[in-house]
Amino acid sequence: MASFPSRNRSLPLVLLAALGGACGDDSAEGGLAGSSAIGGGGSGGAPGGAGGDSASGGSSGSAGSSGSSVTPDPLKDCAAPESPALPELVLTELASGLQRPIYLSQPRGDSERLFVVEKPGRVRILRAGALVETPFLTVPGVSERGGEMGLLGFAFHPQYSDNGRFYVYYSTIAGGSHISRIAEYRVSSDNPDLADAGSERVLLEVSQPQDNHNGGDLEFGLDGFLYVGLGDGGGGGDQHGPIGNGQNLGTHLGKILRLDVDGTGAGPNGNYAVPAGNLAAEGALPEIWSYGLRNPWRFSFDGCTGDMYIADVGQGDFEEIDFEPAGLGGRNYGWRLMEGDTCFNPDEGCDAEQQNLVLPVATYGRNLGQSITGGYVYRSAAIPALKGAYIYADYASSRFFALRMTADGSVAAPQVDISDNINPIVNGDDRQISGITSFGQDGPGNVYVLTFDGGVYRIDAE
Repeated sequence: MASFPSRNRSLPLVLLAALGGACGDDSAEGGLAGSSAIGGGGSGGAPGGAGGDSASGGSSGSAGSSGSSVTPDPLKDCAAPESPALPELVLTELASGLQRPIYLSQPRGDSERLFVVEKPGRVRILRAGALVETPFLTVPGVSERGGEMGLLGFAFHPQYSDNGRFYVYYSTIAGGSHISRIAEYRVSSDNPDLADAGSERVLLEVSQPQDNHNGGDLEFGLDGFLYVGLGDGGGGGDQHGPIGNGQNLGTHLGKILRLDVDGTGAGPNGNYAVPAGNLAAEGALPEIWSYGLRNPWRFSFDGCTGDMYIADVGQGDFEEIDFEPAGLGGRNYGWRLMEGDTCFNPDEGCDAEQQNLVLPVATYGRNLGQSITGGYVYRSAAIPALKGAYIYADYASSRFFALRMTADGSVAAPQVDISDNINPIVNGDDRQISGITSFGQDGPGNVYVLTFDGGVYRIDAE
């Protein structure tokens, strides 16, 4: 194992150039996709369509249950932080040589193994700092066409130790068309380090008009339901119909979905149920929980409060973090009416309050990065001063950020760039690690960082 020491903590912020360009510039996103980036930036020409009529999306819909009913994860340390000031941090390398890792997870009650998802279609086990040679699962039919496709999501059932069930989100090609598939698998009955490769049970398939903006995250909320993040269908500017997919409640694209995987009767195969409290609006697909998203590249739940944090990749000017208090679904996060907290389509006159849009709690511009990577709220007892801080990063600039929210959904500590603390510059403009594709969290609440060149790191105190 290697630990990176902190350096250059007194350096001023370095404004990174050439990361974007003008809003709608296809060259930025194409460059990232060409190097197999996840998320991407703006693309393609002027926004099309007739403007964002919020009436088609209804109102915010009926919210689900209030956050007061959530039960904190008993493994997380939910005590208040010792101090709001962030401590000095290091990234401890746990593994290298993986093939495009894009997620990390740990089943509840398992303290020995970390499961790392490789974008080409494999799930690997990391035990005691070493990779198990045989993959836990190799998903057949995964396609990485276009750079942003692949095996993108993975989630253990909350009762995995009892039922052995877990879920994947992956890209595949059917009849020449791109399909996003959400499926259930089970662990092998005779080897806990192997999945049953023949146990796949498809829950839902979504046709994708383009290869980019797939979202792809899977997370179980503290309510026990499976949440699924889907992008707007790709291209640039959400030029899908007169209002775009983000505002169109007749499509799963540009949405967070919420499924009851323990029920049956819903979906094309009847392999899940629709939980009460999903979006109630005329014409809305029953699986929709919230909407108005461009490309949610990683969302997560605070294991203590149940609050949801959504990192939504920007079009050409702004990256954003959306915040959802536990149980308060039915929200419209604005895309394509707005990018960040500014009008997008139409380019003026968007009234967030009048149109029931929920503005982000944090944004940053292309001077600081291009393609946000969502993270987790730190809840481990290992670094008491870090508890309650939401940690996230940017793929292109390798910058790290942190913010804190209050119980009532207001910002307790605004977004701060913590790059010189956790990922300082060591070689000219190069940071210690780059290409941050994803974060992960273990049972006790430690937070991990994954890089596209194959690294897995844990955030530790210096």
